[in-house]
Amino acid sequence: MDLTGRAALITGAKRIGGAVARELARRGMDVAISYNRSRDEAEAAGADIRAAGRRAHVAAANLSQPDECRAIVDAAANAFGRLDVLVNMASVYSAIPFEDTDALAWNAVVDIDLRAAFLCARAAVPHMRRGGGGRIVNFSDWVASSGRPRYPGYLPYYVAKAGAIALTEALALELARDQILVNAVAPGPILAPPGTSPEEMKAVEDATPLGRWGGEDAITRAVLFLIETDFVTGETIRVDGGRHVR
Repeated sequence: MDLTGRAALITGAKRIGGAVARELARRGMDVAISYNRSRDEAEAAGADIRAAGRRAHVAAANLSQPDECRAIVDAAANAFGRLDVLVNMASVYSAIPFEDTDALAWNAVVDIDLRAAFLCARAAVPHMRRGGGGRIVNFSDWVASSGRPRYPGYLPYYVAKAGAIALTEALALELARDQILVNAVAPGPILAPPGTSPEEMKAVEDATPLGRWGGEDAITRAVLFLIETDFVTGETIRVDGGRHVR
């Protein structure tokens, strides 16, 4: 896909989402960004998109609400007159003991990390069909992609991210005839969470065969590949520095 003059929606603009948005704008795309609580980060990314000479649409959305999933997709398409790319990056990541994982705790994660990706994709497909095709990039996790849970306390997150892989494969089959390619990225150690101690950072580096954190550019390059390719669909690409082989 030639990116020039096309339009994308990225759900979630904090940290890596903002980096992806900026790179897509640099490549000639108009970019819409949805955010929940990270308004300052989203607005900053929007300003950088405009500074790159492209149009930006920045809006709040609570993607746990199905109506808001459709609304943010339609608003992006209306703002640009088209929608060619959807990047489902919105995610909830927090540890919770199994004993505290009730229905509310389960839904708080699964509704964002899995259901919202489906609902946003479903809303985006009619717009992509009108444009003759499109790209959907979902986000999983290197642990889910490795095929087995490794860390206790992340039950809903693991299940949702494993589901994102299944969703990617099933959507790829459903939408292939429309030339809508659906793939996923499974990040590993990319950016250290706020508050990570030097000792914790070193432990991650030691556990990663490449011996370092990947940095946001590693994800940006993977997303670009999955948008630009015209013959890869139904795949999940691990961007984890080799964590899954150790």
